[in-house]
Amino acid sequence: MPNAIEIAGLRKTYAAQGTAPAKDALKGIDLAIPAGSIFGLLGPNGAGKSTLINILAGLVNKTAGKVTIWGFDQDVNPRQSRAAIGVMPQELNMDPFFTPRASLEVQAGLYGVPKRERWTDELLELVGLTDQANAYARNLSGGMRRRLLLAKALVHRPQILVLDEPTAGVDITLREMLWQNVQALNRQGMTIILTTHYLEEAEQMCDEIAIINHGALVVRQDTRSLLSRADGKTLVLDTGGRVPLPPLPDGAHPEWRGDGRLAIGYPPSRVRADQVLDALRGAGIPILDVATEQPDLEDVFVEMTRP
Repeated sequence: MPNAIEIAGLRKTYAAQGTAPAKDALKGIDLAIPAGSIFGLLGPNGAGKSTLINILAGLVNKTAGKVTIWGFDQDVNPRQSRAAIGVMPQELNMDPFFTPRASLEVQAGLYGVPKRERWTDELLELVGLTDQANAYARNLSGGMRRRLLLAKALVHRPQILVLDEPTAGVDITLREMLWQNVQALNRQGMTIILTTHYLEEAEQMCDEIAIINHGALVVRQDTRSLLSRADGKTLVLDTGGRVPLPPLPDGAHPEWRGDGRLAIGYPPSRVRADQVLDALRGAGIPILDVATEQPDLEDVFVEMTRP
């Protein structure tokens, strides 16, 4: 299957409430997510990410458009499309009086998974909750509760896993454990959709990234091509100390850093690195060492979501 999810003309309008006017949360989203990929869905707060995820999960009714999940039209085959996707929500929503084992058994029952096909013990081991299997959820730490949410999203063995801010507020150990599990699931063929505010995380994990802003799709590209869209690089030079600088090519911006090094930002589309270096050498400025800093996903994100 080439695409795990296909979205066409997706719109969601929330009706006016009291003095609040109607709001267009999604404005005609067209998006295809390849099967077997780790796909990043990014955007600032209020961009429409959660609305899109909730529509995929069957929790919110769309206003218009078509959603196909693992080949099933959401309107024609709602049960099959919902069974193909598992969602790990951002909120820690669970019954405090259930144990992790009981929570997984109930969740499996809700999805109609026969008892002989359940893999509760394996899931508990996968997320590191075997020792807490029979403890009440109210006694689990925040990190353990987040692990339980991941297990609940996997009880019905979905082909697609949606992770909504999965590492928000968790420690480094849990974050590493989570990503090891996710990467292992992806190697087995599971499609992963990730929303996160940790842009470095998306840069390292995702094959492709889509950025949504104000309910519209701003850009969708593979991660490497998206990073190349930020028209800015930085030369970091050791000149042996602060020295007067000559005129530099138009578009180059010098700045002395606290460690005494000279940082010169420049747009590669208009300025070449050798032009900057030639200007410095021509003025007799020694260059003892030079390094280049590339733009990161945060630079692209800010540029793409700028008002």
